[in-house]
Amino acid sequence: MLAINNLSVQFTGTNLFDNVTFNIADHDRIGLVGKNGAGKSTLLKILCGWQQPETGTIIIASGQTVGYLPQEMVPDTSRTVVDEAMTAFSQIDRLVALQQQLTDEIANRTDYESAEYTKLLNRHNEVTEQMSMLGADSRRERCEKVLLGLGFKHDDFERPVAEFSGGWQMRVELAKLLLSQPDFLLLDEPTNHLDIESIQWLENFLGSYPGAVVLVSHDRTFLDNITRRTIEITAGRIYDYKCPYSEYVVQMQERRASQMAQLTAQQRQVAQIEAFIERFRYKATKSKQVQSRIKMLEKMETVKVDEVSTESIHFRFPPAPHSGKIVVEAQRLGKAYGELQVFDNVDFLLTSGSKVAFVGRNGEGKSTMAKIIVGEIKDYTGMFKLGAQVQLGYYAQNQAAMLDGEKTVFQTIDDIAVGDIRPKIRNILGSFLFDSEDCEKKVKVLSGGEKARLALAKLLLTPSNLLILDEPTNHLDMDSKDILKNALLQYTGTLILVSHDRDFLQGLTDTLYEFRDGAVHEFKGDIFEFLDWRQEEAVRNSAAKSENAKTTAGSTGQGRKAYEQSKDRERELRKLRGAVEKIEKEIERLEGLIAEKEAVLASGSAQDSGFYAEYQSLKDLLDQQMDAWEEATIAVDDFQEGRM
Repeated sequence: MLAINNLSVQFTGTNLFDNVTFNIADHDRIGLVGKNGAGKSTLLKILCGWQQPETGTIIIASGQTVGYLPQEMVPDTSRTVVDEAMTAFSQIDRLVALQQQLTDEIANRTDYESAEYTKLLNRHNEVTEQMSMLGADSRRERCEKVLLGLGFKHDDFERPVAEFSGGWQMRVELAKLLLSQPDFLLLDEPTNHLDIESIQWLENFLGSYPGAVVLVSHDRTFLDNITRRTIEITAGRIYDYKCPYSEYVVQMQERRASQMAQLTAQQRQVAQIEAFIERFRYKATKSKQVQSRIKMLEKMETVKVDEVSTESIHFRFPPAPHSGKIVVEAQRLGKAYGELQVFDNVDFLLTSGSKVAFVGRNGEGKSTMAKIIVGEIKDYTGMFKLGAQVQLGYYAQNQAAMLDGEKTVFQTIDDIAVGDIRPKIRNILGSFLFDSEDCEKKVKVLSGGEKARLALAKLLLTPSNLLILDEPTNHLDMDSKDILKNALLQYTGTLILVSHDRDFLQGLTDTLYEFRDGAVHEFKGDIFEFLDWRQEEAVRNSAAKSENAKTTAGSTGQGRKAYEQSKDRERELRKLRGAVEKIEKEIERLEGLIAEKEAVLASGSAQDSGFYAEYQSLKDLLDQQMDAWEEATIAVDDFQEGRM
């Protein structure tokens, strides 16, 4: 048990925490949520002892350990990947050294009948048993398993950690932490440097983790798959929900709606009581009733409504200028770094309005392809070209780091703003939560989230019809990610999205390009359909290998043909289902717009003819989509029943 009692912390005169109290049980799975700056990372640092609170205590049971992974750190080591990861077993190493010491001492003793010799044997047995319980004999095997799960290859094990990028070095730190198995595992944005496969592996690992897990993450799917408890930090207070993130959102909204309803009812009651007091204040026959109601008001405690921050970014991308039908074309495209061939013989074609995602393990070439498209990389093989009238907008994976730290927030935008936009710079920055004081701050003092918002703001200044976003959600909180996603759903140009955030990808793209083992494969469908297909393919491949061992070459050929036919049908079914989902999303969007119009009509305010024409147009579009939905669902049923 880890107990937090009356915790208080101030930051720049504001209470991050004010007398916060809660407990963490031994096997808890907790998600810490709240807006950027609410104090999530600060709380983790306090729990692990990196930072001290101004008041309050942290109590942990004797012998229990706490492990912490910060968002960023720079390991100082000259070891190889596997040797650095093996340092997680320092406790076992000490026991191994102690066992050897005891063994040597026993070998040199001849007083076999003495109490001291018996005591020495017992101590040796205790150490040996403790080593066995900690898995001393399987250290290397466990280490390799975790490193492979986090995306390293066998060839990487003997490479120095210093040769890897910061993101891969963070994976080594995560591996060490997982292998050391602290009783309380604290993870601050652990998925920032992981690809989708590694995230899924980490989910499975944490699912069977023997200790407690407390994590900060802006990955909704990751939180839902791991946590069973959600602690919200807002305005210096915490709210504890015994449920995963998505259920928490519903319960939080219900709680605040209930509070508002109670407050409204109380205000109505107070108004009635005050009206009675005022009406009968000077009537002697009503004096007792008046005094009774006055005392009632004095004793009444005002219903408290949780303070909710209404600050959030708000923007939409400028209308996309017209481009040609073909936007991106590549034939036999290849790229190598020295002897490392990242990908080769890649063919693909993107047409205007396409919405695609690049997915795959880190290091397989997703960002490299993005850099080829935007012209940052020119030494490739094969043919690549952009279509006519293509205007690029690009958010690089390290976009925030590319900002000039010595410039102010205002100068960063002012340097690229032209024409009519220049007088609107402060309005644009305001929509990304930069107030007048923030505008004068130097970029180098901004947080990771603030730099990400500033980099996004730059994208709005130049209209584009091909938007390439490489990991745009890193450092963005849940609300900011949702707003960015809504803006992208309304974007009318061509979109290429590189992301490991499954929830963010869902519904944004209808085609995925998987970068894997030097090749790029097209997949028609949604991200979760793709992940299901990958899992099914792994099962099929395993079954196919087993079957191939039992069949002849002829039967293998027939099986291959049947497999290809089955694969084609699965691909067609996914396409039909994807069409249904796309129509359903459009229906949901239209219904929301119609509801807004009807709310305006219900208010009784006068509207011009354009309002009614737009309202009718939305209803007509909804009817069309409902007809299309019916046809699409019939097509799915017919296909499944073998009628097409």
